[in-house]
Amino acid sequence: MTKVLLSLHVLAAIVAIGPVTVAASMFPGLLRRRPADPAVLRTLHRICRVYAALGLLVPVFGLATASTLGVLTDAWLIASMVLTAVSALLLVGVVLPRQAEALAAPKENTARRLGMVTGIFNLLWAAVVVLMIVRPGSTTGA
Repeated sequence: MTKVLLSLHVLAAIVAIGPVTVAASMFPGLLRRRPADPAVLRTLHRICRVYAALGLLVPVFGLATASTLGVLTDAWLIASMVLTAVSALLLVGVVLPRQAEALAAPKENTARRLGMVTGIFNLLWAAVVVLMIVRPGSTTGA
């Protein structure tokens, strides 16, 4: 069962988080250049919204996997859960609202600030990936 849960966790992370990070990263640059067709920005925003919702599966499968492995209290897992929560809050509380705001009536610094926040969001996910791979204190020898 652990292998199935781990597989679902990794697949959910790739399928759900990957598109969000790419679409969110593309949005500020396109906003700065103001494409002739604003449908592109709306599509990127929609991708971010839909895949953010799908991204809820990542911690669900992750917690289920951690529970079967008996590592729920390990420091690396707690750190990755905190980083995941911070990145989710950043996405839902800052990135998505600023994208929506930019679609309605962009302000002068929106693209730059959105780019900065999106970069932080992506760095948080990169740190989570590193923690998942390295797993400090792992007994697997990896």
